[in-house]
Amino acid sequence: MSGPGEGKIKIGKADVYIHLKGKSGANVTHLDIELPELNDIIKPGENSYVGAKKGGVFIGLKKEMILRAEKRAKKK
Repeated sequence: MSGPGEGKIKIGKADVYIHLKGKSGANVTHLDIELPELNDIIKPGENSYVGAKKGGVFIGLKKEMILRAEKRAKKK
């Protein structure tokens, strides 16, 4: 986990859950990262990918998502 740094813009504090299969409508066990601001970058229904890093994970963005993220960052 590298924490704050140049070129990193904090967008909020997320609630993170292990969502168990068969509970609250889950078809498979998965992680839920709930932060409404993420929908400014990744729209509902879009897919991306996630990778592990020391101390956490990163979410890889597709071109359209990158453009939205960069546009949002310029507003800060």
